[in-house]
Amino acid sequence: MERRDFLKSATAVGVSAAISASASAQAGTVSGNVIKRPESPEMVYRELGTTGERVSAIGMGGYHLGKQKDPNESIQLLHAGVDHGITFLDNCWDYNDGISEVRMGQALRNGYRQKVFLMTKIDGRTSEEYNKQLEQSLGRLQTDVIDLVQFHEVIRMEDPDRIFAVGGAIEAAVAARQAGKIRYIGFTGHKDPAVHLRMLETAQKHNFHFDTVQMPINVMDAHFRSFTREVMPVAIKQGIGVLAMKTFGDHFILTSNTVKPIEALHYGLTQPVSVVITGIDSTQILDQALEAARTFKPMNDAQVKALLDRTAVAASEGKYELFKTTSHFDGTAANPKWLG
Repeated sequence: MERRDFLKSATAVGVSAAISASASAQAGTVSGNVIKRPESPEMVYRELGTTGERVSAIGMGGYHLGKQKDPNESIQLLHAGVDHGITFLDNCWDYNDGISEVRMGQALRNGYRQKVFLMTKIDGRTSEEYNKQLEQSLGRLQTDVIDLVQFHEVIRMEDPDRIFAVGGAIEAAVAARQAGKIRYIGFTGHKDPAVHLRMLETAQKHNFHFDTVQMPINVMDAHFRSFTREVMPVAIKQGIGVLAMKTFGDHFILTSNTVKPIEALHYGLTQPVSVVITGIDSTQILDQALEAARTFKPMNDAQVKALLDRTAVAASEGKYELFKTTSHFDGTAANPKWLG
């Protein structure tokens, strides 16, 4: 079979080939190929692109769950979030040298795995490196199947070429989906919309459809190298679920004193995204995210314009979006061996 035909065939097979009996029992109640999870009146839920999955519109960022000195604090934070209706969990193979995945795996024991849509990210660009990292992630997360695995930090123009090359990571991802180790495939990046658009174009050339794409969407992005304006419409047109990140740009956007946390979260939730992923490292920050969900009403055009007008000057040169303008957030640039 030609490689392009293999990718096309694998995409068509999709999730139906990905869910094994053990995975189905572990991940929740299955209706067809879609897993239904409990929902809370405290939370907003949305469709994840065209997958048919419903997930919480607030996602819990995995990086921040590995920062606590006491592992029990990380576990308690995750439990509290899930107990209040958060079902989308974010993580990555490299977060805190794997500690974030280890703690999330510990937290997902005793029935919590059944309540959540679990996502992690893989750095490997080769099939071999992808497989190695995926097996480590499965072990740390203590699961037989990960709902969504995304190619992490697609931030270089050559990343799409490496991923879709013969022997590239896409081959391993498709094979893992067919084997029932993962259910959906996406990619992430934070550097430049042009890289995301090239990844989407490369996928189309190989007859491959991504289920999700993760990107910065915040009150400053609209003014500088805008993923919101350039990438999001393309992804939505293709039926790809959009995962928003960098709502606060770590903390740098908030230090501009142009926006308050709840306003920033409400702006993200107003966009046509499936999930706004936010870092939660304390009970106070968790309460803030839950309050944003409880009080959310879509902003009207005038409110959005007023907020963007307020942030325009501060955002104009990207100095508060350091993930775009510096290497501050580029873990794979500092550790090229992760790419393989």
